[in-house]
Amino acid sequence: MAERRRSRTSADGGAGWVGNRFEVTVGPVAHGGHCVARHEGRVVFVRHTLPGERVVVEVTEDRHAGFCRADAVEVLEAAPDRIERPCPYSGPGKCGGCDWQHVSHAGQLTLKAAVVREQLSRLAGLDLPVTVEALPGGPLRWRSRARFAVERTGGPGLRRHRSHDVVLLDDCPITVEPAAAAVLGQRWPGAGAVDVAVDSAGVVTTTRLDRRGQATSTRVLRPGADVPEEPVGRAQRSAGGRDWEVEGTGFWQVHPAAADALVGAVSDFAVVRPGETVLDLYAGAGLFGGALAPGVGAQGRVVCVESDAAACAAADANLADLPQAEVWQGDVDAPGLTELLDELGRPDVVVLDPPRAGAGREVSRVIAGAGPRAVVYVACDPAALARDVAVLAGAGYRLEALRAFDCFPMTAHVECVALLVRA
Repeated sequence: MAERRRSRTSADGGAGWVGNRFEVTVGPVAHGGHCVARHEGRVVFVRHTLPGERVVVEVTEDRHAGFCRADAVEVLEAAPDRIERPCPYSGPGKCGGCDWQHVSHAGQLTLKAAVVREQLSRLAGLDLPVTVEALPGGPLRWRSRARFAVERTGGPGLRRHRSHDVVLLDDCPITVEPAAAAVLGQRWPGAGAVDVAVDSAGVVTTTRLDRRGQATSTRVLRPGADVPEEPVGRAQRSAGGRDWEVEGTGFWQVHPAAADALVGAVSDFAVVRPGETVLDLYAGAGLFGGALAPGVGAQGRVVCVESDAAACAAADANLADLPQAEVWQGDVDAPGLTELLDELGRPDVVVLDPPRAGAGREVSRVIAGAGPRAVVYVACDPAALARDVAVLAGAGYRLEALRAFDCFPMTAHVECVALLVRA
């Protein structure tokens, strides 16, 4: 039996359990890469474990009266899906970049499906079966774009979970080898972080960031070259049968197969028709708008709305051969969207791919008020998706279909595409 230390009471009235070790039987998976257990009447959010396991945990954070956070530091009874971690930097107290290195890939898909299902049930009142689809390539060497932290002496790595401490790395097994080698194989004195991306042509772009997060320099290394170039690079991408151009380390789906998978799901759900109007919100470099534009034909219209100037410039270039597609630069907020809809009229289809926080209550209400026949929602956070689905349901839309994709193996993240239609 593991030693159990006496609980200490912190100044704010919560139990000061940091450093305590005790045994728990692990309950269900929760949103965020951990599982739920209970000890002495309190909830314990445990990382590095699996539902059903009996483990010894060590409390790592205790700031709330009702719950604390812990790592599983000893496994007494293992779940069938537990495996040896393929990354030597993963585990309690180590790199915080991955959540499920200790879980088989099939087990990861099951966990992610459970999280999506629980969020939709709890936040949107929906009881739906969910399957998370694996993408080609396996759970390692899929990350084509990454940001590595740099510690004070110039060594690159990733941060510990919920910490500013940098774990120095020689490699990152989920990152494609050229990207990992471009950053982790050298030192970066004076930098706060380094962004790196590898495009479909094998071009590696690194962007050095200062400690305020501002870009200070960009270098481009082309296949077969010995010396990097200094000018800002453009990355070449392919998806949906088209070629795309983005800033060297600018936003694009991280998994090489993700853009194709998401474009396919969005196109299947939207089923655009000749002459229709499509509104593509948070459009980035124009991926979804460009994929849907041929379907609306010469008499149709696709309006891509994006706030970032560099992404808008890329979208303008990417969609130049599609006269029915146009790019509007502006924030996607309720006042701006209302003004745009006053000028645009009622869209037939709205596609949105918001940041992790989701579209939010007000934007969701404006979308519903416009009365599109279909809303196709691409979400990287199931909780934000569920909250917005609930708002859209309250405004007369129902969740008609859902697909989920494992675009981020070894992590807790999952990408969803939802179709909502007027009830």
